[in-house]
Amino acid sequence: MTEPTKYYVFYDGDCGFCNHWVQWILKNDHKDQFRFAALQGEFGQSFLRDRQLKTDHFDTIYLWKPQKFYLTKAAAVTRIAKILGGRFYLLGSLNIFPGFVGDFFYSQVAKRRMKLASQKCFLPTESEKKKFIP
Repeated sequence: MTEPTKYYVFYDGDCGFCNHWVQWILKNDHKDQFRFAALQGEFGQSFLRDRQLKTDHFDTIYLWKPQKFYLTKAAAVTRIAKILGGRFYLLGSLNIFPGFVGDFFYSQVAKRRMKLASQKCFLPTESEKKKFIP
């Protein structure tokens, strides 16, 4: 089911703010490097259970590369920027703060994410649908 060469982004599927950023990654993923799964879905729940993570808290993003690593919060965001490359690589390289500082700011945004974006219905194109795992 998984593709070992792809990066998997696990996100809160019920959050408009999170969905906005998934759409942003889709738009900028010109090399087809990412796959996506809502944490509430079957694949997302399996990912959480396999790592003994909470299966009912969806306030972080996870970036996973099969058999390699998984990252959360600010580390996941900066790695996504580096993977996208181009002008985003520099953004990902600007991680000048220790991890706990970036995670603190990530957590502050996560607490307010439902207020930051309205819940909008996202309808992926046919080619984008292939990147989502139920």
